[in-house]
Amino acid sequence: MTEEQFIQNLFKRNRKALNYFPDKVLSENFTNDLFNFLFGSYQREFDSEKKLADAYQDLKHTFSVILFELLKEESSVKKHTETFFEALPAIYQALLIDADTVLRFDPAAQSIEEVLIAYPGFYATAVYRLSHQLYIQGIKTLPRLLSEYAHSKTGIDIHPGATIGAAFAIDHGTGIVIGETAVIGERVKIYQGVTLGALNVSKELASMKRHPTIEDDVIIYSGATILGGETIIGSGSIIGGNIWLTHSVPPNSVVYHKSEIRIKDKDPFPEPLNFVI
Repeated sequence: MTEEQFIQNLFKRNRKALNYFPDKVLSENFTNDLFNFLFGSYQREFDSEKKLADAYQDLKHTFSVILFELLKEESSVKKHTETFFEALPAIYQALLIDADTVLRFDPAAQSIEEVLIAYPGFYATAVYRLSHQLYIQGIKTLPRLLSEYAHSKTGIDIHPGATIGAAFAIDHGTGIVIGETAVIGERVKIYQGVTLGALNVSKELASMKRHPTIEDDVIIYSGATILGGETIIGSGSIIGGNIWLTHSVPPNSVVYHKSEIRIKDKDPFPEPLNFVI
């Protein structure tokens, strides 16, 4: 293939991609602008109601521009834009409840403003709740783009299709993965490195529930892996760190690893500990 042919092929491929993929940079900027609009009370640019109202209209316009890339039809763009922004007050209230839960749960948190501005778990939750609204409106690609942007900033990967109840708290969230069909109840708290994943990765299972259900008031500690669409963690349960679960547990269960301590003697260590890198 000549350089000229390669450029031609690349141009055709990129033009084809533009027909169903939104502007990535514009979408990421919109995500940040919307988050700052909702929670950026510290920003001097929003020091009057007029400026806030102007920012709101700018956001609606930008959102419409992004949607038009996907939908190509003005009536659909208008309908989805109005639906999304009508849902915004309820999403905002849900996020304040999430932030208050983190504040009450985390002894290191000093104020709700600190949670809103400085906690990556809250940022990931905020982008999840916004992208989930787009997901249930049936908008393709864009919600995944937004959630992946949050993933890149926080290390927390929450699929927009997941269902997460009120008062959700993430503490030290890096490494969390929550799959598309996971269902999480209310007042659930999750630590870093937790995976709510599928038992099998197969394209044929795309329409099935592949990820676990976590009922109300469950705490899942760091490094726990819970897999399978039929797996249910009963309400009030505590899942300890580094647990591997592929089956359900009843309500109020405590699941943990038993640490074993051995006192060293004069015998040599077992072979697996006697290695050199």
